Amino acid sequence: MSNKIQMSIKLKLLRVQAGLTLEALAQASDLTRSYVSKVERGASTPSIGAALKLAKALKVPVEELFGEPSESDPVTITRVADARAPAPAQGEPRVVAGTSPGHRMLAFVLQPGKERGRGHPMSHHEGEEILYVLKGAIQLQLANRTEALQAGDCAHFNSTVPHKITSTGESPAEVLLVIAA
Repeated sequence: MSNKIQMSIKLKLLRVQAGLTLEALAQASDLTRSYVSKVERGASTPSIGAALKLAKALKVPVEELFGEPSESDPVTITRVADARAPAPAQGEPRVVAGTSPGHRMLAFVLQPGKERGRGHPMSHHEGEEILYVLKGAIQLQLANRTEALQAGDCAHFNSTVPHKITSTGESPAEVLLVIAA
């Protein structure tokens, strides 16, 4: 089962368990009803910011949307074979760490797209982020500041500042994004 389908099923289950309608969840998460519906149907994958908003509205840790929590072991190992199968579509975040309960950090590997227009809004949420460029080149927009980053560059910022990541190079970019809530 793909991560997108697993997340959509988990989101609907959590919403129903919370006794919320699509409209109520959309209002509580400051997202549109249409968008929440698309995520529940697996037609759309939420951005990290949107996932954090949904989790907060559902009063669950964000890792509940992304993975199966394991309460028995305080150490979580994500093997490359498990993390890469099935490979997510470009732009979909792949969770690589932080799905166990009690962890305050969540790590994703992203392949940011090249969208720069109005259809790709800036994200913001509670906590901090560390962004490390694994390959390619990206543009990191932070409120009114724009930084060009390439493989090996790292940024650490307060994630309440509106931010957006876009790929700028010819080859696809890949970034490691760690969120601490």
